[in-house]
Amino acid sequence: MSRATGDSEGGEASSQGAGAHPHGAFFGRRKGHKLRAHQADLIEHLLPRLALDIESPRPPDLTGLFDSPVDDVRLEIGFGGGEHLIAEARAFPGLGFIGCEPYVNGMAKILTQIEAHGIGNIRLFAGDAAALLAWAPPHSLARVDLIHPDPWPKRRHWKRRFVQDATVAAIARVLRPHGEFRFVSDIADYCAWTLAHLSHAPDLAWTAERASDWRLPWPDYTMTRYGRKAEREGRHAAYLRFRKIG
Repeated sequence: MSRATGDSEGGEASSQGAGAHPHGAFFGRRKGHKLRAHQADLIEHLLPRLALDIESPRPPDLTGLFDSPVDDVRLEIGFGGGEHLIAEARAFPGLGFIGCEPYVNGMAKILTQIEAHGIGNIRLFAGDAAALLAWAPPHSLARVDLIHPDPWPKRRHWKRRFVQDATVAAIARVLRPHGEFRFVSDIADYCAWTLAHLSHAPDLAWTAERASDWRLPWPDYTMTRYGRKAEREGRHAAYLRFRKIG
């Protein structure tokens, strides 16, 4: 399997755009299949209107990134084909959503859906989520989702897993009080890894009180394409939720 940051469609690190990133990279190739003409047009003309510029000064409040007023802002790291992010944005028009995805093909797919549905409450970042988290103001996000990230099963690649102590601390910094970090994976090892790293976070607490809290998706969860594939192949995901304390 090959999901990079989130439910992405890239593969293992290759010569196609992989390599060092000034803020640390957690993804492999940035481009897969050739884009259709309309997708390429959306990348050229629509993406610049929705893309965040993290080279600009940090805003005091992320709600100001959107054309219409929003009550809160959520971030999805590695949205892949964008099924979950699109469903969330349409279900909660009063919230703002930021999608982070370094793969061109995933970005082209979500731009197609944004255009088709006339969605105005999504902003996009075509780069490394660690850099985006470093730029975001403290206490600026109501929720951060990481759904089916690449498990990097080989031990020598574990340093590429997104959930590390540094990124956990960065997520805790940007979450507002009582905000949530939500993590989904069908890889038992990565779930255990995540719980181990989150247990060291002094201001994040696992919300599960019974087995069904992590064995079943949360209400209104939109299953991604990879999630459906995992179910067909008999792999059961864990749905972990961590709440910002204070």
